[in-house]
Amino acid sequence: MADKSKDNGIEDASSLSTIKKLWPYMWPADRKDLKLRVVLAIVALLVAKVFSTLVPFAYKGLIDALGTPSDSEQILYLSLSLPIIFAIAYGLGQIFEAGFMQLRDILFASVGQHAVRGLAKRCFKHLHALSLRYHLQRRIGGLSRVIERGTKGIETIVRFTMLNTAPALVEFLIIGFVFVWMFGWSFFGVMVVTIWGYIYFTVKASNWRIAIRRKMNDSDTEANSKAIDSLLNFETVKYFGNEAMELERFDRSMKDYESAAIRMWTSLGFLNFGQAFIFWVGMIVISVMSVNGVLTDSMSLGDFVLINVFMMQIYRPLNFIGFVYREIRQGLTDIEVMFTLLDQDAEIQDKQGAKPLELDGSVLKFDDIKFSYDAEREILKGISFEVPEGKTIAIVGPSGAGKSTISRLIYRFYDVIDGSVEIDGQDVRDVTQKSLRAAIGMVPQDTVLFNDTIAYNIRYGRPDASDEAVKEAAKLAQIADFIDQLPQGYDTSVGERGLKLSGGEKQRVAIARTILKNPAILILDEATSALDTQTERDIQSALDHIAKNRTTLVIAHRLSTVINADEIIVLRAGEIAERGNHNSLLTLDGLYAQMWNRQREADEAGAKLALLKEQL
Repeated sequence: MADKSKDNGIEDASSLSTIKKLWPYMWPADRKDLKLRVVLAIVALLVAKVFSTLVPFAYKGLIDALGTPSDSEQILYLSLSLPIIFAIAYGLGQIFEAGFMQLRDILFASVGQHAVRGLAKRCFKHLHALSLRYHLQRRIGGLSRVIERGTKGIETIVRFTMLNTAPALVEFLIIGFVFVWMFGWSFFGVMVVTIWGYIYFTVKASNWRIAIRRKMNDSDTEANSKAIDSLLNFETVKYFGNEAMELERFDRSMKDYESAAIRMWTSLGFLNFGQAFIFWVGMIVISVMSVNGVLTDSMSLGDFVLINVFMMQIYRPLNFIGFVYREIRQGLTDIEVMFTLLDQDAEIQDKQGAKPLELDGSVLKFDDIKFSYDAEREILKGISFEVPEGKTIAIVGPSGAGKSTISRLIYRFYDVIDGSVEIDGQDVRDVTQKSLRAAIGMVPQDTVLFNDTIAYNIRYGRPDASDEAVKEAAKLAQIADFIDQLPQGYDTSVGERGLKLSGGEKQRVAIARTILKNPAILILDEATSALDTQTERDIQSALDHIAKNRTTLVIAHRLSTVINADEIIVLRAGEIAERGNHNSLLTLDGLYAQMWNRQREADEAGAKLALLKEQL
């Protein structure tokens, strides 16, 4: 029991911490207009509560007036007019209460939506600030689900905590005062016991349901992650005919979700019945007491009606308090993960006082670089080389030698363990990330395009570029003729991850995007390794064009693409094994020569096979 109480205490502290973090979005410091709306919304709600308290008195007056004896003309006159007055007052009270309640919602709508937008924007910005390491460890589907549930919970929490809980308690106090004043402490006591029992049961049952909710959310996130992962790898699934296996993986997660969801609905039924049972037991007791009062002439028929109307009026906010508590706790459960995400520190941050990168020659230098993704496995072991201004340096080597890690260090997706990466004598850790990445252009091996038009994807290199500049970049990337032949031209959609385009077409779009950016330093990270020989040759000419007179680092798998490089650095197990130009490396008859001979033999075998297919 002690452990359970301790857990509840931890959860309550966590909830308070989450509400504290939400407060700036409930009461935005920089928006006086929204603060005014919050105040006016609260005033409107309180006015509505005043009318909701007066309405039962009008109903009582109507009942008592209808029961008034009419022994004279004056009494007859009063008996005819008073019911009409009370009937009108009763209806007007209901109208005013409804009107001010709706005015509250209208006033608060912009406050709630501003909070949703503000926190969602902050979360999106934070996700882009987190390191590449973090994103490689998380599933995109799971992250999207966390954000979706978190943003949906914001408005619920903001609205309920600001405008419902406190006014409901005020209404209880007002009705409690009326009970003591008009009917005595016995009626007040039954009302308090009923309310206390209802709230106590609601809190206990809701805490039990929150654990079920978390299990359901975890299963939902897992199922969504598997679904998105499978659909993003649609072609791979088809290659291996593993649709059934993917379905089974997805269904396994959905089975867990189904089980948790069933428990969720079952517990909801138990909660609703328990709440109804407690309230109506209290209602029976008060009804019996008021009936007895009417029979003994200590209360009028109108008093009986007044008590019942007040009790039913209590039931609305009382039932709503149960709903509010469940929604707030469930909303906090959903948003708690989002705040955990927001509390995640970015691994790579600008140093305090970091200045923009100043380019004066675009010389790239690696000085005794040591790096590892984890302590057990060192990737780079003291790498030193320099890429002079306007020259092309190539990095080659077997898979796992650390070639692509070099490009990630230049972009500062990771920080080196030892040594330094410098551009024009400036350590990349001492300059702003924005200025650093603005100076570098990348054409990667696996080009992923946005699900938008060709023009959008090319213009991504420089968002403010004109249509003419976009077309010129496409021309230089040797893709303009292809785009012009399309029915929608530059407005053609490329599909999810660019799947509507071939590998060569996607690569040309990536080249055009980089040309448009016009970077001082160019990185070609195995840009043609996934293409066929003919497409590779076509694209290589485009790459040679943009690399001309530009500081260029080529990370290559196919050695035929780097034979014209000013220097070729051969990596093996994180160290420089050989370096020199193409001819000098072949003369050494070392690792580079072995790789060259193997690729040449593979190319010759491929050419013979292609010729044989043509003959057949």
